[in-house]
Amino acid sequence: MPKKENITAKLERIADTIRLSFTATDATRERALHLCREIIRYSATAIRTVHRQEIDKAKNIVASTSKLVEELNNEIRNSRDDFLSTGFVHNAQKEFAEACITIAVVAQEQLPDPEKIFVTYPAYLNGLGEAAGELRRYVLDCLRRNDFSRCEELLSIMDDIYTVLTTIDFPDAITCGLRRTTDSVRGMLEKTRGDLTIALRQKSLENRINSIING
Repeated sequence: MPKKENITAKLERIADTIRLSFTATDATRERALHLCREIIRYSATAIRTVHRQEIDKAKNIVASTSKLVEELNNEIRNSRDDFLSTGFVHNAQKEFAEACITIAVVAQEQLPDPEKIFVTYPAYLNGLGEAAGELRRYVLDCLRRNDFSRCEELLSIMDDIYTVLTTIDFPDAITCGLRRTTDSVRGMLEKTRGDLTIALRQKSLENRINSIING
């Protein structure tokens, strides 16, 4: 009969195996964290660039960031499954989705599919909700410039986003808190509709006054 391994030796061997596994997992986590920070930083920069009306520059930033998202996904693909649901990975993908969606809407281009930008469905949906907030900001910037050309169009897109999000009725454990995001979109939509209505009425009044003065 083969000699039995004593308890001390067995424990040490098990601990060594676990320690090696945890070391590899921790290294993956650190690399993933770094990539997530970079993705969030560049995504925020892309959005700021959109609001400065520098669409081509924003697209270039997103194109570069897309490679980081792919790298992140490759990094965690062979790791433990719970990496895919960790908050920092979800947040990075959500921020990237927000940037991609915002650029597409402002540039009047087709919305990207989740698979095309390498993000999970919960990250995409929450990014869609966050993008509605950026559209509100864009509308307000247009109003300040006295540019009404796309305001109603963008408000309609915000409404479409809200309508779609309300149809995703699943537990937060699946959607990563989408219900809270949807509630936030509803508030932003109502405020934006109110702001635009007031601005349009004021513009109409100014036009009538100018017509009387110049008539």
